[in-house]
Amino acid sequence: MRICLFSSKTYDRDSFLAANGSSDWHLQFHEARLTRDSVALATGNDVVCAFINDDLSAAVLEQLAAGGTRLIALRSAGYNHVDLAAAQRLGLPVVRVPAYSPHAVAEHAVALVLALNRRIHRAFNRTREGDFSLHGLTGFDLHGKTVGVVGGGKIGQVFARIMHGFGCQVLIYDPFPLTGLGELGARQASLEEVIASSDILSLHCPLTDDSYHLIDAARLAQMKRGAMLINTGRGALVDAPVLIKALKSGQLGYLGLDVYEEESELFFEDHSDLPLQDDTLARLLSFPNVIVTAHQAFLTHEALDAIARTTLDNIAAWLAGQPSNEVKAGA
Repeated sequence: MRICLFSSKTYDRDSFLAANGSSDWHLQFHEARLTRDSVALATGNDVVCAFINDDLSAAVLEQLAAGGTRLIALRSAGYNHVDLAAAQRLGLPVVRVPAYSPHAVAEHAVALVLALNRRIHRAFNRTREGDFSLHGLTGFDLHGKTVGVVGGGKIGQVFARIMHGFGCQVLIYDPFPLTGLGELGARQASLEEVIASSDILSLHCPLTDDSYHLIDAARLAQMKRGAMLINTGRGALVDAPVLIKALKSGQLGYLGLDVYEEESELFFEDHSDLPLQDDTLARLLSFPNVIVTAHQAFLTHEALDAIARTTLDNIAAWLAGQPSNEVKAGA
């Protein structure tokens, strides 16, 4: 069994080799993203293992199928970057990792909340330069604040539990009825109530046609003035350009992003010796009340181990004729 991993970094290599153990499966690691230009690297491999910014459009899938690929194994929960209809037409099953460590992503969202609130990033830079003054670093007590969670899945519920532990009132929006929220100290509410009532709004929902640009200019205007927005879900949940006006006016008081709609050409690579070509992202990074991390919320030892093991288990299940965690068009 030959498996080709695209967009693979040192941490992917380490976790997959450990999970593969003494298996005779051959793992081929490529740092390059999967694109029309790099797809030839997969020729002769039975399985292509792709990550979130890899191109799995119809044109690339057709080339993969022609080169002998028989399975697409995603190292992610999200699959909005895959043309599922084309994969189905080509007879290419697609499997994913539906959950790895919800704690990893939820805890990173909380880290963004704390860092923004207490201006940790600004304080860190000041003290390194010998400035021990406190002006401009005033935060607020989390206790008693209202936290809105959009998406009541595993990650959203872990985030809700943590924020309840701070003494926050937690509202969760999800299009489906949720159970067990009493244990989280949360209640389910409409999207309108969650957006309008929250001091802190955190996005933990998948990217679908319905959630594309869920946070746009109109919904930013509905938020409490000076509220905090956190996005560790998918970049396109937020219409990034409209954030600038909201930040300039003070309507949006704090912004924490671990994902960005146009991240595919930027994130996971070192561009520090080049001018930043994305004007919107460059403008966002200029605000003192904005923190952007480069899609690192998943990056814990536990999550990497779970991703590798689940991916290889998915491949083994497919080989056995009992596909696990498969996604199909229209599902």
